Amino acid sequence: MSEKKEPGVWQGFKAFLMRGNVVDLAVAVVIGAAFTNIVNSVVKGIINPLVGAIGTKNLDSYSSCLKSPCVVAKDGTVTSGIPIMWGSVLGATLSFVITAAVVYFLMVLPMAKYLARQANRKAAREGAKEIVEVSELEVLKEIRDALVAQRGAGHNE
Repeated sequence: MSEKKEPGVWQGFKAFLMRGNVVDLAVAVVIGAAFTNIVNSVVKGIINPLVGAIGTKNLDSYSSCLKSPCVVAKDGTVTSGIPIMWGSVLGATLSFVITAAVVYFLMVLPMAKYLARQANRKAAREGAKEIVEVSELEVLKEIRDALVAQRGAGHNE
């Protein structure tokens, strides 16, 4: 009269952590965080100075005033007015576009090409197997026909 023991919370948690997709997700998060630092450095080190050739070097300083007069202290607190900080939105948008472009061109596109090549190779192998199977079938039919012809020739003598 033994009853089945249900797995404990610890065993369930351990099984959850050992699933392949959880580990892959953890690796992706760590690499994504490191990649974010690279993209932010590109935006601050290259994009912002290029924009700075037109205006200021810091995109965060671009703003408009919704309700005048806008006075923002050096520590970033608003003392009067309603400032719209559209420069920081522009910087974040540029970071996103750069990140998306790099991920697409360096990861998604090459992986898609690789998978397409693999699919073509597999299709070619399947086609070759089909040709081999058809040719083997044809050879077996010829052997059968030859045996039938020999048997028929032996009975007529």
